[in-house]
Amino acid sequence: MRGDRFGTHRVLSPIGTLPQAAERLDNDFSRVFDDEILLDVERLNIDSASFVQMQEAGDPASQILATVAERGKQHNPVTGSGGMLLGRVARVGSALTTDLKVGERVATLVSLTLTPLRLSRIESVDARRHQVAVVGQAVLFESSAWARLPSDLPETVALSALDVAGAAPQVARLAKPGMRVLILGCGGKSGLLCSAAARRAGATVVGVERSEDAAAPARRLGACAQVVIANAADAVGLSRAAVAAAGGEFDLAVSCVNVPDAEMGAILATRDGGTIYFFSMSTSFTKAALGAEGISRDVNMLVGNGYCPGHAEATLALLREESVLREIFVERYG
Repeated sequence: MRGDRFGTHRVLSPIGTLPQAAERLDNDFSRVFDDEILLDVERLNIDSASFVQMQEAGDPASQILATVAERGKQHNPVTGSGGMLLGRVARVGSALTTDLKVGERVATLVSLTLTPLRLSRIESVDARRHQVAVVGQAVLFESSAWARLPSDLPETVALSALDVAGAAPQVARLAKPGMRVLILGCGGKSGLLCSAAARRAGATVVGVERSEDAAAPARRLGACAQVVIANAADAVGLSRAAVAAAGGEFDLAVSCVNVPDAEMGAILATRDGGTIYFFSMSTSFTKAALGAEGISRDVNMLVGNGYCPGHAEATLALLREESVLREIFVERYG
């Protein structure tokens, strides 16, 4: 019994959509297709924007259980985002060509918004790491990416890094020697990784954080030449402070913030012909497109695609090679 490699056979509604865009997925795992991998789920890593929203709304555990029960996946109805998970392989479909074995533990490199999921219970919520210990099951499709957990890093650290694995490798491809690079949210996990990647590429990096406490990890890492304290939603104030710190407008801006209304600060700070990489689930691409048009700013705007070839290996290698970065991740997420 074989399904579709992209998982459309698990879509309950609306028929014809892909799993990420679907309202409801089939999470009945009494029937597993020959091109699926069945996982016993141990931990969910909720994306930052989604976890913060659920915290503000009340109890994240009850909201996660309700969402999964209703939608067959962890797809936050407010933020539209999900996260990823850690699980142990329970079954490998006979139609798959893979060296993955039953019993191995893997982290998924695809969003929970497209992963069929069933939860029996939530055992604990770790608000500091945005991780949730659970008992449940999930399936991966033939097209779904995954990574074995590394043996040299604590699993919670590896999971946190792999959750944002697409960010730093993309920045490494975009940043060039001599560029001015702006990192909004430089003290968060994706911001720290992106700052390190931009510095290694030979760019001059300026970071922005909301407070001195939030900026402390970025200052400790030392990848940013300067860290500016500013409100991401104050577009004019942020851009003026960041441009002054850099001595000019930016060639590349990377938005890693987990709050809304940060689009215009990045746009105002970026030169005509420059690039903005929105690696944030809080981004409104309508606001970004219309806002850039409204101020006549000719910038290239990239959606933060969480995938690029080799991104998991590249992100884990960055953690291994940057000792201070690794120390920060182990202290924060270990």
